[in-house]
Amino acid sequence: MAKQISVFLENKAGRLSHVTRVLGDAGINIRALSIADTSDFGILRIIVNDPARAYRILKDASFTVSETEVIAVQVSDTPGGLAAVLEQMSESNLNIEYLYAFLGTSENDALVVFKVEDIDKACATFKEKGIKFIDEKQLYEL
Repeated sequence: MAKQISVFLENKAGRLSHVTRVLGDAGINIRALSIADTSDFGILRIIVNDPARAYRILKDASFTVSETEVIAVQVSDTPGGLAAVLEQMSESNLNIEYLYAFLGTSENDALVVFKVEDIDKACATFKEKGIKFIDEKQLYEL
């Protein structure tokens, strides 16, 4: 399991650059990110090298911030690699709320960050099925 920081942003020019500048000036390194938007606001979801500190820094900078438990899974970077993991999750009745992916630690894998309804069940399923998930320390140090 790992901590993901979510930042709620108005859909205005410069808001995303402001978040990244605040984090950069504080020495926080973004490891992965995803943005979901509506016409009025966006949700920036980030994995950073120091989530507790990033949370405090963003709060102090008057951003609306939340912290969420997610799980990062190593997936074969081949056609059908993600499908195989998703099928095993489906067989275990794991409900996925959202996911996003980024390059893995080698040229043969990718990492997929999952927000699931039941993270403990997901961890147990991944262990049982031999799906490798990345611990938070490894994820933050990528």
